[in-house]
Amino acid sequence: MGTIERIWIKPTRRAPMRPVESARLVADHGIEGNADQRGKRQITVLDREAWERATARLETGVDPSARRANVLLSGIDLRETADRILRLGECRIHVRGETGPCARMDEAHDGLREALEADWAGGVYGVVLDDGIIWVGDPASWA
Repeated sequence: MGTIERIWIKPTRRAPMRPVESARLVADHGIEGNADQRGKRQITVLDREAWERATARLETGVDPSARRANVLLSGIDLRETADRILRLGECRIHVRGETGPCARMDEAHDGLREALEADWAGGVYGVVLDDGIIWVGDPASWA
């Protein structure tokens, strides 16, 4: 069993991530108020432990918000989890695949893109299956 550590909403493309205590998820749509809607990438999820392993090689700490994911989890290993169902609080997410790091990562911190390339350290993306609200502190588990 894991825990939702942090939640962010991206109001528009390239806009700063906005930290929130809760977010409304809409089935087959995504996170209410988030720029990414519909399609296969309705929500992105980051594994705190994988983030910490990946960024330990960098000379300074990098805040996980630099990854631009929507949810930061602890206690859940996201490696090789495509097509699994992840439960976040009262909602389920169909994990569709690995979120590969892009050039924006090096804009946030030099070398971050390369650091995130191994072991799915850049997190996963998925499709929202249930309407509901997720909160920082909610449990996370595999359904």
